[in-house]
Amino acid sequence: MADALVYRAEGEAVAGGGDLYGFTVTEWELPATYPPFAAILFVPTTWLPVSALKLTFLLGNTALLAVLVHLSCRLTALRPRPHHLCAATALALWLEPVFQTIVFGQINLALACLILWDLTRPKNAPGKGFALGVAAGIKLTPAVFIAYLFLTGRVREATTALAGFASTVLLGGLVLPAATAEFWTRRVFETGRVGKAWIVDNQSLQGLIARVTHAADPGLAWALPAVATAAAGLLLARRAPADSPRGVLLAALTTLLIAPISWSHHWVWCVPLLALLVAEGRRRLAAAVAVLFTARTFWLLPHQGDLDLHLPWWQHPPASPYALLALALLPLLGGAYARTRTRVPRPAPVPQLPASNSSASTMR
Repeated sequence: MADALVYRAEGEAVAGGGDLYGFTVTEWELPATYPPFAAILFVPTTWLPVSALKLTFLLGNTALLAVLVHLSCRLTALRPRPHHLCAATALALWLEPVFQTIVFGQINLALACLILWDLTRPKNAPGKGFALGVAAGIKLTPAVFIAYLFLTGRVREATTALAGFASTVLLGGLVLPAATAEFWTRRVFETGRVGKAWIVDNQSLQGLIARVTHAADPGLAWALPAVATAAAGLLLARRAPADSPRGVLLAALTTLLIAPISWSHHWVWCVPLLALLVAEGRRRLAAAVAVLFTARTFWLLPHQGDLDLHLPWWQHPPASPYALLALALLPLLGGAYARTRTRVPRPAPVPQLPASNSSASTMR
């Protein structure tokens, strides 16, 4: 649970007045990479011994997985029975992104639950969008969902989300002014601080292109496709019907693709993706996607040192399965709208009542 130890060190830096972005911990020398607001939230991790903290993350992430399965069913209008929900949660534990989130002690499941809970609330729910903004204030990539809300005409929700995000920046500035200035003027631009973009752990578009081109810094070879992917993904999400689960999944897949680094454990959005495929009756595709997210193919390839940069051509598909799947799913999910709209069932014909029936008998 290396990431849980990083969170604990961030909490200690806040509580003890240390340099939030000046330390490294664990044998991998991991630094703090989240905004100061996240570090403030991590202060309670310092209240527990390390062993108790790891147990808390284990149990907490398992419970959050059950919540994510429930929210995924709510998003896609599935109505599973309780024992089906429990079985789905147990099986989802073996999906590689979920498993790695638990192993590393990550917060991906918490963020996904926060975002999905907000997006699946009733349209006029008070403060709808605020939780999404808070998620973006913890880990910046959810901010793409705010753009998604604007593009789909949900201006009030998007504005509320921006207010939620701004409040996290403001709170961070009040509690940690120096760290806030350092993060937003310097650290936020240091992608390399998060990790090497070309290693197989990174399942973003940049990771795919870096490995294919054998370039540690693909530059424009990544930037231009990323811009095109962002435009295409958000355009497809905009075309989705209001509150469509496909729109949410298109936004999520676009986010994971265009982020400079999307570690494999960031792809916990595979859970609502599988729920969507099941809800649409695409059971064979759902089974294939479940196998892909369980196979762990990129961990079977040589990836010590810089071997990730020197993979032969035939190893690139198993080295980047999530990114390739997302690129294939964008047009598939986007192209389903027209077919779905044409499948609206015709209203059943209204039976004609005999002319002799009175209005009273009709009411009965």
